[in-house]
Amino acid sequence: MHSRYKNLWILFVSVASFFALSSCDDEPADPDNIAIFESAEVGFEGSQTEIKVTLSRAVKNDVPVTITLAPTGVTYGTDFTTEPDGSSGSLTLTIPSGSAQASFTVSKPAGIFLSGKESIGFTLSSVGEPVLIGETASLKLNFSAIVSEGSQLQLNGLIAAESGTSAGNSVFVDLSNNQQTPIARTKWDLGFYGGDDFRVIINNTTGASVVGISKTDLTQVTSADIDPNALKVGQSQTDPTVNENFPAIDNVFGDLSKTAMPVVSATDAENKVYIINRIGGTNNVGATADLVKIRVLRTASGYTLQYAKINETTIKSLAIAKDATANFSYVSFDNGAVSVEPAKAKWDIEWTWSIYYAPNPPPSGPNIPYAFSDLVFINHLGGTQAAEVLTSTGVTYDTFNESNVAGITFKSDRNLIGSNWRATTGTVGVKTDRFYVIKDPGGNIYKLKFLSFHAADGGTRGKPVIEYKLVKKA
Repeated sequence: MHSRYKNLWILFVSVASFFALSSCDDEPADPDNIAIFESAEVGFEGSQTEIKVTLSRAVKNDVPVTITLAPTGVTYGTDFTTEPDGSSGSLTLTIPSGSAQASFTVSKPAGIFLSGKESIGFTLSSVGEPVLIGETASLKLNFSAIVSEGSQLQLNGLIAAESGTSAGNSVFVDLSNNQQTPIARTKWDLGFYGGDDFRVIINNTTGASVVGISKTDLTQVTSADIDPNALKVGQSQTDPTVNENFPAIDNVFGDLSKTAMPVVSATDAENKVYIINRIGGTNNVGATADLVKIRVLRTASGYTLQYAKINETTIKSLAIAKDATANFSYVSFDNGAVSVEPAKAKWDIEWTWSIYYAPNPPPSGPNIPYAFSDLVFINHLGGTQAAEVLTSTGVTYDTFNESNVAGITFKSDRNLIGSNWRATTGTVGVKTDRFYVIKDPGGNIYKLKFLSFHAADGGTRGKPVIEYKLVKKA
């Protein structure tokens, strides 16, 4: 090569290498991974409660966390204990690799007398690298119910490192107790209504679907009795009605008169066999051998569930008693009875991924079933009511107070918040032109706004941040 061109070539390569290295060095680092308590204060009424430490994101290696205890009016070992043990005045947790949280439990024995003024202060005293301690580093656990004056909560929708658009948890929030309860969406398959009617729901938060057949004997049902295509739920199905009652899923507005399975009859012969696809949502159907056949009967105290995989002849049976304190009692085909949502008087809103609906373009066309994240439902069966307030009406979140309550029309629509609070196209982020007023099952009234949910608004997809304040105490 001619020396002149050779020198130019060397110069070009050197400059290119410099900029390549510079661009790598200039790439933004991940934001700090922060450890916090889920809230700064919670109440404790039962015999045991779980307290969680959460991270901004999952860790790649095990991370130790040390928490100190400061009891007021109660004595360790007499009035309460912890797991792991905290008798020394501190306890140690490990946030395992691949996870973004760890938890400990506080228990109190039966029969002890407490005035309700007792509490325990917990403080994050140390955390292993590379995690840092965040602002909510202390938590006060009151040995009585509280009516929160308000707080900020980052909802823990992520189980581990899954995408925020398919966050694995449903998160139930009790505003008055500053408490959230994240539950894996796949933890349950059926919910049995605790009210006067005899209704069974399938899991819309996994995209489950169900179809019925004419038989009543589970042992006589095989894969030959079902066309798996009948279980597909996706954008090829349409329904022009306002009820969005797509036949293979429960009503997306939570109307219990429009569940995919009819009311459980008092006459056993009228209760047919149903086939369930446990996970779907986008025209997906699991392997045929994994479909589950069920039959539900009514009893004096509740329900009897009979179930098996579709080609199995050994049938399992499970009795489910009605529970008047719960909206539903839940069952997993893998684990039997499971705990999912809190008692119906102990939560207000649920954030989740779910089968929902969307208008099929043009807007006048039929609606389609559509599964997505960031849906917020109110506890309509438990008595929660809500209203959306637009700032264009002249009142803002900051200025809204008790004097404004008289002008609010509260509604019990399950999806009153729905997906209205955020935008995923155009200007992505929470909508700042609106907030919500929530009347909880106890009659307390809170104003609530969403602060972030996406990188575009400074948040994390799958871990939205809410702020709420007490407007009127019941």
